[in-house]
Amino acid sequence: MSSWSVWLGGIRDKLERAHLLRSLRPITNVSTSPASVSSVEVILSDATLQRWLSNAPSAGEEGGVPPPVEENGVDTTIIRTRAIEQNTRAGSRWHSIRLFSTNDYLGLSAHQEVLDAVARTVLSQGMGPRASALVAGYTHLHRELETALAQLKETEDCLLCPSGFSANTATISTLCTKFGNDKVAIFSDELNHASIVDGARLSKSSSTELHIYRHNDVQHLEQLLEASNADRKLVVTDTIFSMDGDMAPLADLARLKKRYGFLLVVDEAHATLVCGHNGGGAVQQAGVARDVDVHIGTLSKAFGSLGGFIACSREMKQVLLTKGRAFVYSTALPVPVVAGGPA
Repeated sequence: MSSWSVWLGGIRDKLERAHLLRSLRPITNVSTSPASVSSVEVILSDATLQRWLSNAPSAGEEGGVPPPVEENGVDTTIIRTRAIEQNTRAGSRWHSIRLFSTNDYLGLSAHQEVLDAVARTVLSQGMGPRASALVAGYTHLHRELETALAQLKETEDCLLCPSGFSANTATISTLCTKFGNDKVAIFSDELNHASIVDGARLSKSSSTELHIYRHNDVQHLEQLLEASNADRKLVVTDTIFSMDGDMAPLADLARLKKRYGFLLVVDEAHATLVCGHNGGGAVQQAGVARDVDVHIGTLSKAFGSLGGFIACSREMKQVLLTKGRAFVYSTALPVPVVAGGPA
């Protein structure tokens, strides 16, 4: 047995004993009419449901192929509750359930205007040019969505990214780019999202310090800021913390910024379209949007779509699209996905 086989078996067994193996559970959204789809009702095989209920690990292998529905003699592959009932009576084991664990907070993934915009774009443009944004993947639709997001976040401009994860890693790594002999210090809340954690870790170097402050502890953060002699200081935080559901002390952070002059970066993944008088996020709700230098967001939650974005000044955008490797070396979002955003 090779050393890699020993490692693979050993690490999987260790994760399983510790109940840390993650799982894939195949599901399909249910159509409620020929032209619409539910954002919460899904179907799944009996095997998937039973393994899910027993918390048994799975790589998705028991998912099966959901039964198709025929309309006017044409297989539309639209899955409806009645089809599940028919197949169950015939001996196939499928279940229809309502799932409230997704990030589609407002149900926009199933909104009729979004479905129409995506469908029109697919039929007229396909998936759009498949290339990185800097080569040929940036379209007028991308620009239209960036402009709308910048208006929402009250910033000068915005940069679309393939995901919220790539938006965070691109931003943090770029902001830590060495300039002359300067030193950079990152100050990150201990419960920040994994994309912030990884972005900070990847940015560590001889010229970059990483400080983790206790969760929402402004006093601890101030002590760390006071003790640091870095030339440039960067504070980064989620505004709504996904696992605990609490909010960052944004007004306190804005006051600290005035005293210490750091760059303030916030991740509004769970707050955009949910908080603020027009959905501008938690910083808008707290009245400190203008104190934030970089707003990170996602299209994959309340927008009900896919992708990430960085709302900032135009000068910052120019540097990010030049130096942000997670943006530069990723294929641009497909145009149907982009078309669903402004809808």
